[in-house]
Parts: sequence; structure tokens; C-alpha cells
Amino acid sequence: MMEARAGTASVVHKTRSVQAGATVVGVHFLGATANFVLGEESLLSVPRGGEPRPIAIHAGAILSSAADERRIVTGADDGKVMATGADGAGAVIATDPRQRWIDHVAIGPGGALAWSAGKQVFAHSAGGNERMLEAPSTVGGLAFAPKGMRLAVAHYNGVTLWFPNAQTEAQLLAWKGSHLGVMLSPDGRFLVTSMQEPTLHGWRLSDGKDMRMSGYAARVRSFAFTADGKSLATSGANQLVLWPFQGKDGPMGKAPAMLAPAQSTVEVVAPHPRDAIVAAGYADGLILLVRLADGAEILAREPASSPVTALAWNASGSMLAFGVENGEAGIIDLS
Repeated sequence: MMEARAGTASVVHKTRSVQAGATVVGVHFLGATANFVLGEESLLSVPRGGEPRPIAIHAGAILSSAADERRIVTGADDGKVMATGADGAGAVIATDPRQRWIDHVAIGPGGALAWSAGKQVFAHSAGGNERMLEAPSTVGGLAFAPKGMRLAVAHYNGVTLWFPNAQTEAQLLAWKGSHLGVMLSPDGRFLVTSMQEPTLHGWRLSDGKDMRMSGYAARVRSFAFTADGKSLATSGANQLVLWPFQGKDGPMGKAPAMLAPAQSTVEVVAPHPRDAIVAAGYADGLILLVRLADGAEILAREPASSPVTALAWNASGSMLAFGVENGEAGIIDLS
């Protein structure tokens, strides 16, 4: 059972420390191997019980990453989209002919891929077909719907919903402002974006109804749905913010739950893949595991001087990997 922070509940002693040697901008598990995405050029692959292994994949800054159970896909300022498998072998998915930065990548159902360079979005189906969409402005974020080949493209003044395999017109969901990250709910009923200002915006896709989620002290840089889709966990405040999505109206007219208050701002959130638990990483290096049913907490990392920049669970939820801005990292084995 999880206990309150004032008690003794802690899993800090279960941490395997890793020196990444550079800012960790992402982390993904392939099986039991944690792969830390570094800000420049490389991944650091750390097998369970094995030695860390650096894997050079780009000739520049890594700007984006996504993963499924087979591979990690990265985009960088060298204009390349790369896929790295569990064996460390890399393959070039695409090279931008103008060597533009690959700002965003996304992996969809059935192995579909998408990436963006400037205003252009490229979608690559599992069958090998590739399509291109010209967005109204520079792309702020990409996300696939949970089912089917449907892609959400965030940009200035809204989101474009695009079916790359269909001949139908793309659908624009309009809302003024700069939309950055984008995500669809696990049931496909809602779409949410983070914005340049400290707020989230959402749409109910059945009728296009707008949803405003505001009240943040800082821009929301990390947000994710819980495994059951009932809550949206977000950063942007000095506590974990959870918006309710279990009803037909989502968070419309409802206040969020606020859990795990701390001295600094939540920077990264990572919901457990099976249970109603969220890992929250703070600007002072603190990491807490928070049980949503009652707000109970377990200490996963003591506060330190540098912000948490990446968090990820393995598929079963028995391991949690984290990365920190100053190059520190770790893997917590909860099994």
C-alpha cells in the first residue's frame, strides 16, 4: 500500500543510477532495456543487469522521439528520421531533401509513422505508402488517433485532423493561439492541446465542442491520459493536476483534482500503464509516485538541483526510468 509522504514509503533504494553524460530529452523502454534519448546525437541503452551502451544515431541535436514495442523513432536537426531497434541497429526512415529540422515524430497503430519539418507533415503507413500535408503554419505537435490511420496536427490557431489514406478533406478544429503538444484520449472521443500560454484547450470530437482547461502557473509541457482514460495528468503547477474525462462531457464545467503538492513545479508526468498511479517529476529533481484513488504517495527520487526532464514506465509497469537535465538518470525496479 502507498503511504503519505510524511511516512517512510520510498523506493529510492531500488534505483540503479545511470550517468547519461548529457541532458536526457526522452526515455523509452524496449522490453526490459531503458533507452535514454540524449540532447545530442545519441541514445544510451541500458539493459536490465547489463552495461550502458551509447548508440550514435544522429549528427546533431535530437529534437523529438517516440516509441512502440519494437523501435524508437527520432527526429533531429540533421534532417533525418531514424528508427533504432532493440538490438541497437539503426535505419534511416527518411531524409528531408532540404535538410530541415525534423521537429516532431509520432508512431501510430499498426506501425504507422508521421514526422514534420516546418509546415509539412509526412505520414508513412505500415504498407509503405507516404503522403504529405501542408499545415497552415509550422507544426507544433503530432499525435495519431488510438485506432485507424488518423493524425492530429497542432499548429497556430488550431488543430488539423487528417486521414492520410483517404481522399477526404482534412478537418480544422479552430481556436486562436499557438498550439504545441497534442493528444487524443484512449477512447478517441476527445482531443487536447497544450498552448504557448499556461492553458490547455480541448475538443469533443463528436460535435467539436470546445473545452478550456486553465489556471496553470506555467506552460504545460507534459500531459498524458491514465491507462483507463478517465483522467488527464498534467504538469504546469506545483502539484499534479488531473482533469476528469470519464463522463460524456469530459472536463467541461468540472474542476481538476490536485494531488502531491510540492515546493517546485511539476515538469513531467507518466501515468502507469495499468494501474491508477502517476509518476510526477518536479523542477527540483523530486519524483513521486501518486495513487489517484486517495492521493497517497511514494518517494521515488529525493529533490536535487536539476529538473526532471523525462519519465517512462516499461510495458508491465514494473520499472520506471527517469532522466534529469544535468545528465543524471536512473532506473527504478519495482518488481
